[in-house]
Amino acid sequence: MLRRTIDEFFGSDAAGGVVLMLSAVAAMMIANSSLNPEYQEFLGSYIGVTVNGEGIEKPALLWINDGLMAIFFFLIGLELKRELMEGKLKNPADVVLPGMAAVGGMVVPAAVYVFFNWGNAATIHGWAIPAATDIAFALGVLALLGSRVPPSLKIFLLTLAILDDMGAILIIALFYTANLQVDYLFLACIPLALMIWRNLRGAHRVAPILLLGVVMWVFVLKSGVHATLAGVITAFCIPLKDKWNKSPLHSIEHGLAPYVLYVIVPLFAFANAGVVLQGMSLSSLLDPVPLGVALGLIVGKQIGVFGTTWLMVKSGLAKLPFGVTWAHIYGLACLAGIGFTMSLFIGSLSFDDAVLMNEVRLGVLLGSAVSAIIGYTVLRAATNPGQAEKVEALNQPGAAERAAE
Repeated sequence: MLRRTIDEFFGSDAAGGVVLMLSAVAAMMIANSSLNPEYQEFLGSYIGVTVNGEGIEKPALLWINDGLMAIFFFLIGLELKRELMEGKLKNPADVVLPGMAAVGGMVVPAAVYVFFNWGNAATIHGWAIPAATDIAFALGVLALLGSRVPPSLKIFLLTLAILDDMGAILIIALFYTANLQVDYLFLACIPLALMIWRNLRGAHRVAPILLLGVVMWVFVLKSGVHATLAGVITAFCIPLKDKWNKSPLHSIEHGLAPYVLYVIVPLFAFANAGVVLQGMSLSSLLDPVPLGVALGLIVGKQIGVFGTTWLMVKSGLAKLPFGVTWAHIYGLACLAGIGFTMSLFIGSLSFDDAVLMNEVRLGVLLGSAVSAIIGYTVLRAATNPGQAEKVEALNQPGAAERAAE
């Protein structure tokens, strides 16, 4: 009975978000307890991989953020390639509305942050922190509603979040590269060229690609470009089909997803969500960084996603997904304000200062929590119990086609 319950939990869409939330809560509790010195010592302990004194030596926190998160971005890259070649992003017409909503949901939150930090050279660099959406958390909250919301809304949110991730990857590549070392960047092109060459030849073995990806990761890390981008590039070199018509991409994605969802991302949250509350008061929320981040996620995402969607539909450039109401879109816009993993990650790229990073954590946790609560409440109210049967009917295969007839 216990094993069945555990299997059902980890088989649900909400499981990843729940584990992520528990990791963040654990980090906050430890960071504000007598265990905080040990917690900080663990994150600051240096781990090195060297040969004859040459290699990589970084604190544990950066191994998590630069190393393990490269695997996280590798999985995102696999998902992007799959969706572009055979999924929700294959048909451009299906991408227009969530794509524009994703753009609005990045631009407006960034503008909100800039508004509160304008003229402050020490903090303006964090403008992209509230622009991100956490897929696992947002889908986890949506999963808690079950059949109360139409399935097309989940597809809309998933597409928006995937495109949001694409935007975040571009932002990291273009704006968060420091001290560029061109020689290492040139060396990184060698394993990349070999991976592309294998793809052009139709080579089906993935082990050489993964090994070349690791070599490229080292060179990219040394170049000053953020090393997680090597994960995305390597993922796009994994073949979708091999000569036996099997899918290496699907196999790797399916096998890797549980480790990323239940180990890597929670570990990242545990290492980065430990906001220290000592010395803080309610007035601390009015400081430019936490205020800009929190309001960017809460208000900026709502205006950006809902406003852009409204403009696209009212102008006749797009239509709402089947079975989706404006109340659903507003609730979804609120859920898009759950930044968490990606926001914390961009925050770690923005600031080296421990005080500013603590303010980032405060703003991200507050903004994400409020967005989740508002989004859940709105979506739960959007479909009352009397409409439950109607919504359930929308979940059945062919519902849209039958309605069109």
